[in-house]
Amino acid sequence: MADRRPILVTGSHRSGTGWVGEMLAASPDPRLAYIWEPFSPVARPGICPAPFERWFAYVTEENEGPYWRPIRDMLSYRYHPREELQSIRSPKDAGRFVRDWAVVSRRRRTHPVPLLKDPIAIFSAPWLARRFDARVLVLIRHPAAFTQSLLAKGWRHPFEDFLAQPAMMRDLFADRADEIRRFAEVEQPLLDQSILLWNLIHEQIARFRDDHGVWIFRRHEDLSRNPVPEFRDLYGQFSLTWTDETERVVRTHSSAGNPEVTADAGSHRRDSAKAVTAWKRRLDARQIARIREATEPTWRAFYGDGDW
Repeated sequence: MADRRPILVTGSHRSGTGWVGEMLAASPDPRLAYIWEPFSPVARPGICPAPFERWFAYVTEENEGPYWRPIRDMLSYRYHPREELQSIRSPKDAGRFVRDWAVVSRRRRTHPVPLLKDPIAIFSAPWLARRFDARVLVLIRHPAAFTQSLLAKGWRHPFEDFLAQPAMMRDLFADRADEIRRFAEVEQPLLDQSILLWNLIHEQIARFRDDHGVWIFRRHEDLSRNPVPEFRDLYGQFSLTWTDETERVVRTHSSAGNPEVTADAGSHRRDSAKAVTAWKRRLDARQIARIREATEPTWRAFYGDGDW
């Protein structure tokens, strides 16, 4: 019998969670339902009406009250049209409302296995595993690659969202409270923001690896350099069916004929092997040295000197 437990694909953002989630969702048996970032503050409330108002919400049994029922409904494919109607602001939103309701209704009839693609849920992964018996895949990415990606996107982080969660600061970030407070009070350069964010996320991933032996941990770089054997192994880990068509999908989305980067946010077609080292061509030597120094010793939990 197929394993029907939900799958969570998480890790740092910009670690390939979208690509990996899409490749796993190519499974013909059991079928998987790709669910995009329900923990995001901009997620559609019809699909998941949980009140996630902060980036990287930290949910535990201590504060799960407002969250567990919406997550349960999402995993059971119960759509919330009233909440979605209240959020409609444009014709595009209205069209998405009709589409999403139809998609969720179809899933409720066929009951595919839920696949949550959500790096924003990284700190709540233990709760999802305990409360909903989720199987967890955590992706890891090189600190220079992560930083270069955020620099290219111009993505800044609201560190006050961490301070606004006392349980998170108590349980996860007590040793870095002063640093987080400084970044929240005075906006720091984007390079420094990216370094701190990588440290915060990957320090926790290192703890997860020690504490959760049944979870699966994969480096983005290993998946990118050897996509077919790596994904075939993941299919086996999750009891998914690997076929010739699945292999074709993986090759299509990772082959050397694809661009190294793309402006299309909805496309996961990449020259995955070439993209691994893009940061070496886009960061200067001083930036690389700064990242390497500021993320040590955490990067040594996942990488060696040869990865620089």
